[in-house]
Amino acid sequence: MSTSSSNVPEVLAIIPARGGSKSLPRKNIALLNGHPLISYTIRQALTSRTITRVLVSTDDPEIAEISRSYGADVPFLRPAEIAGDLSVDIEYMRHALEWLSAHEDYRPQAVVNLRPTEPMRSTSTIDAAVKLLLDSPDADCVRSVRMAKESPFKMWLLREDGYMDPAAVLQNVVEPYNQPRQALPIAYWQDGYIDVAWARTIMDLGSTTGGRVLPFVITEHTINIDYPDELAAASEVLHAADVSMTAPLPPAEPALIRHPS
Repeated sequence: MSTSSSNVPEVLAIIPARGGSKSLPRKNIALLNGHPLISYTIRQALTSRTITRVLVSTDDPEIAEISRSYGADVPFLRPAEIAGDLSVDIEYMRHALEWLSAHEDYRPQAVVNLRPTEPMRSTSTIDAAVKLLLDSPDADCVRSVRMAKESPFKMWLLREDGYMDPAAVLQNVVEPYNQPRQALPIAYWQDGYIDVAWARTIMDLGSTTGGRVLPFVITEHTINIDYPDELAAASEVLHAADVSMTAPLPPAEPALIRHPS
């Protein structure tokens, strides 16, 4: 199926969760205030008004089991060859769409990529990003960005011969790296908060972005967890936040959550 029985677009959320992690081992199921990190993103997706299905793509049976207990679909395990350190988003997104089409005849119109390292996403922000794409049929995707703290026109790349080249060039501006910051364009960096793409962008263009990328500017404070100290910082922030808005939905099988001994 490509849409639900009504006129509501079928929007699939994919939460990527590899078993391997170098900076923070078992990061996706590390406990944050008593719940696995991934459960916060599952809750965000399940309480969204625009997302119609929540799927976790993982190569790890324990992550799969825990994700199911918090309400996510895990209909397959991701193949090891697309679950390595250098694997890219298009691989697991295309794999999920191909598997769902072949095994369930399920073909969503849009796909939301929600990385499980953002425990503080707002569901209203998710819905606004999804709606932006749904209202923009000529776009290929929506990608979240935020204002960069440093200008790319002031950055350099080191060469093997010992010299360096400017990391970015600016059309019609000579030596932008020597210009005052105020004279340079405002730059934005992709922050990984949310990406939304048409399924056709992934399947037909072989890309998670395509060529017509709509910006979705994020201004709210977030915490992206990659290291142990960031997990501790997130715990303090969540304690101070409205628990009803940040706590994951209770797991169906609490015994699956393995607390450290």
